[in-house]
Amino acid sequence: MNAPLKAVPVANDGVANLAATMREIGVKARSAARALALAPAATKNRALAGMAKAIRASRAAILAANAEDRTAAKAAGATPAFLDRLGLDAARIEAMADGIETIRKLKDPVGTVLASWRRPNGMRIERVREPLGVVGVIYESRPNVTADAGALCLKAGNAAILRGGSESFRSCRAIHAAMVEGLIEAGLPEAAITLVPTRDREAVGMMLAGLHGAIDVMVPRGGKELVGRVQTEARVPVFAHLEGVCHVYVDAKAKLAMAKAIVLNAKMRRTGVCGAAETLLVDRAGAEKFLKPLVAMLLDAGCEIRGDAAVRAADRRVKPAAESDWSTEYLDAIITAGVVDGVDAAIAHIERYGSHHTDAIVTEDKKAADKFLREVDSAIVLHNASTQFADGGEFGFGAEIGIATGRMHARGPVGVEQLTSFKYRIRGTGQTRP
Repeated sequence: MNAPLKAVPVANDGVANLAATMREIGVKARSAARALALAPAATKNRALAGMAKAIRASRAAILAANAEDRTAAKAAGATPAFLDRLGLDAARIEAMADGIETIRKLKDPVGTVLASWRRPNGMRIERVREPLGVVGVIYESRPNVTADAGALCLKAGNAAILRGGSESFRSCRAIHAAMVEGLIEAGLPEAAITLVPTRDREAVGMMLAGLHGAIDVMVPRGGKELVGRVQTEARVPVFAHLEGVCHVYVDAKAKLAMAKAIVLNAKMRRTGVCGAAETLLVDRAGAEKFLKPLVAMLLDAGCEIRGDAAVRAADRRVKPAAESDWSTEYLDAIITAGVVDGVDAAIAHIERYGSHHTDAIVTEDKKAADKFLREVDSAIVLHNASTQFADGGEFGFGAEIGIATGRMHARGPVGVEQLTSFKYRIRGTGQTRP
């Protein structure tokens, strides 16, 4: 969100004692996590099938709730990009249901043997996937995260405690109600997916503190302010990326038609997603061929460009780029553009200003592409494809609970496998240690 909304009035939403309510949520989620860890794959899949069916059947109720949320957000001064993230329509609701169906069809990761070996003393050791336990998810504006996060956690055998944004409160409740229908149908505890029943921001602090040991990992999904707070205050491990300063580098040996298609899609398909391109870099050796067409295309599409001297010379409509622009995640129809001296300079620029999220190169030069893919230190790097593919659904995960840019445990889209840990199983025949 590029401009803060006006303060949203927060009632108690029917919660008389927040501390007691949150404690109870934690206790029930911990109990549900134990049940899910032992639940057969068929039971979890039955719940997921029920959820997809219920979401489709609840389309009218979900759309009505979302209309109320969007009306309130618009009145509070939300930007068009924010409203796009908040908005639902029939196609997006169907996509939610389709995502759950895709997750249902994935192989159950729980119990998968990752590696096995036999020691000289005859003991057999196995490393086996296990659920994380209870996953806390705090997210802003996008109500579809309710379905994505709940379904992914369930498939991986985890309980989920979800706290959606105040602006999407009604939409999240409507989606969650459909998710609960699937849980009940499969005979799983309703607390397997819990939506925090209040917009009171104190609930966030309680989740970050771990709900008295109930939460095992936190996942923030939202803007820089939210993610920064979670990373600073959380008392449990965090899967997160602070921001998505994504780049598209157009090499001198790119095809113009391909470069135009990728750049336009990477920036303008949906400007408010974390995989949207925020910086365009053009190889100086190809600037005469690429710069004017790419700049004119973006400007004509309604995108503001903030550029260096070379880019400004290509089109008088380009505004000068400030130093801070190169590291800014706009989440809007704005892009920073500059000319660099080849692939090495592009990699250096991305290392200096990027956020290690998603970066792409457009080129027909295999050597340059391989160098970019090898040396750019980002969770996702692409060759001749749009940065908007930074999405768990596009990776075949069905959905994602978020994109992690750290280097511990999970990196990139966090799907079913990334929501598991592992344990060691050892089978012996009476061995004792000398």
